[in-house]
Amino acid sequence: MAYKGPVYGLSREVQSKIDKKYDPDLEEKLVQWIIAQCGPGVGKPESGKLGFQKWLKDGCVLCEFINSLYGANKPVKTIKSSSMAFKQMELIALFLKAAENYGVIKTDMFQTVDLFEGKDLAAVQRTLLALGSLAVTKDDGNYKGDPSWFPKKSQENRRDFSEEQLNEGKSVIGLQMGTNKGATQAGMTGYGRPRQIINNP
Repeated sequence: MAYKGPVYGLSREVQSKIDKKYDPDLEEKLVQWIIAQCGPGVGKPESGKLGFQKWLKDGCVLCEFINSLYGANKPVKTIKSSSMAFKQMELIALFLKAAENYGVIKTDMFQTVDLFEGKDLAAVQRTLLALGSLAVTKDDGNYKGDPSWFPKKSQENRRDFSEEQLNEGKSVIGLQMGTNKGATQAGMTGYGRPRQIINNP
């Protein structure tokens, strides 16, 4: 990887804002959860943003982790640790594809460079948080950890109305739309003419 010099000006300001979004408390919870899912074999990172990035950067922990959420039908077949950058990025990409198939929406996904180059570790946290919410909501037995760690996603709540009920609703005017009952044109003048206000002595 090419050496990147120090960042100045607007780029530095933008990077500083991104860095401030990183949540150390959430990091602790996510690390606990990943270890609970995969077992102690994945190790434990040094605390702090750089430790978190270094732990996940090669993609191996992430792939083990996503496999544990799928149960028997593992999406990432071979997980080999490699010192080559493109192999590590390939594993991160496999994790992201599997996470998307699991149900994480595009807007909650981080980009490979966000993790690999440490550009936006808050986005990495966001993706893992979304995965946690989905895993708790699915409740398929593959989630290991405290269910209170993540909020459940809202579920679809379909309501089926009969034709009769739907027709009844058409005749009701919602008051938030206003009503024209009792409205008349009394006191109106022709278009463009001033309204006549007459004072009786």
